[in-house]
Amino acid sequence: MFFYEIHESDEELGTAVLLAHEEQLEPAEFFALVKKARRLVKDSFEEDSLAEAVANELERSSGFVHITDERLLASVQVDESDEETFLLQADGMTRAVFLSRDGEGDDLN
Repeated sequence: MFFYEIHESDEELGTAVLLAHEEQLEPAEFFALVKKARRLVKDSFEEDSLAEAVANELERSSGFVHITDERLLASVQVDESDEETFLLQADGMTRAVFLSRDGEGDDLN
């Protein structure tokens, strides 16, 4: 799996989206695909940002996977302290936080 990124920056918001593809593309080839997708969506997208719209178009048309929060299964916050190291698990639109109690390092309760 190979990973690609699209950045968008305006005066109020800087957006970056990640995409994955099973094949390795040359940077110029990826750039050409992004420009083509941008031309297709720039005047009529419904996403929150142009970068997201381009990523979704690349997923529809070119075999990319747009890596979004909806696809995130788990996230771990790490810290030097045990108290601030915990698991976040996503299930649909819900996220659960698992903390260890009493310094039990591997316990998910």
